[in-house]
Amino acid sequence: MTLIPTELSATRISDAVRDPNREIAASSRVIDLSVGIVVCIPCFRRPQHLRLTLDSLANQRTPRSFAVVMVENDAVQRESAPVAAEFLAEGRLQGVCLVEKRQGNCQAINAAFETAQALFPAATRFLMIDDDEIASPDWLELMVRTAEATGADVVGGPVLPVFEDDSKPWLSRHPAFCPAYDYSGAVPLIYGCGNCLITRAAFERFDRPAFDLRFNFLGGGDCDFFVRCRDAGMLFHWTAEAVITETVPQSRTSLGWIAKRGLRIGAINYRVQYKAARSAAARARVFTQMLGRLPLSLVRAAGLLTSSKAVVAMHPVLVAFGSLLAAFGIEPRPYEASKIVS
Repeated sequence: MTLIPTELSATRISDAVRDPNREIAASSRVIDLSVGIVVCIPCFRRPQHLRLTLDSLANQRTPRSFAVVMVENDAVQRESAPVAAEFLAEGRLQGVCLVEKRQGNCQAINAAFETAQALFPAATRFLMIDDDEIASPDWLELMVRTAEATGADVVGGPVLPVFEDDSKPWLSRHPAFCPAYDYSGAVPLIYGCGNCLITRAAFERFDRPAFDLRFNFLGGGDCDFFVRCRDAGMLFHWTAEAVITETVPQSRTSLGWIAKRGLRIGAINYRVQYKAARSAAARARVFTQMLGRLPLSLVRAAGLLTSSKAVVAMHPVLVAFGSLLAAFGIEPRPYEASKIVS
């Protein structure tokens, strides 16, 4: 075990960052460089909920030592950094909080995973949780145990919504909120990194940055990364018991937000598939398929209307329309925020 007092290791930490657009905002008093597990947490303007996220990590039921790497992605207001510093200073968690000055979803995720790999050279497994999520007490243990038992390169688990507005419980069945799988076992792909474990070996198969910055403001860089992992022959496993809950504010249960989410999913689908197409002919097929999905989605929606709420039934149409718009270069940019230093 190699323990370093962080007040004596500024050079060591700076070497791990090695990027003028990143700086260390806080660190724990002592860092164990021999840990094999690091939890990465992108943070953006949710300090009150970040406290709940960190509480859930500090209370994990596991004998394993782990570290955290938090990334503050608001270089101006820095509301998350003081919360992170509090947990690190009190020794409730060990690790670092850094500021990524370049704003965007993929910038923050890349900063977290790259710093985690550099600062903790013995770590072989990297997990991620968002700053609006809460890990169940056995989450980390179940995820790591699954990776050990199966040899999977990527492990995923469910993110279950907890709605602030409890008047729409049926929304938990909406594809925007429903987990991809309801069982534990090998799966062909996972789609998001809000509850995931990725091995160091998986990262080492690709050049940096791992998460394509072309998805920085749209989102979907995680889906693109996992598609590339699949195409490289990597193994995926799903652990249904490793539950994370996501707090869904009332603003995200409005019909307008849900419609925009469907359009964004469609745009991501198109962008990922178009990128994966290796030839002009393949890209033309992707374009043609996207054009054909809109009329098919209308048929599917008509069938769903007999058994689902209209907002659920219309989801396939919104996804298909989002893909169509993306094919003509029209995409949402939900991760582009104002008043951020570039």
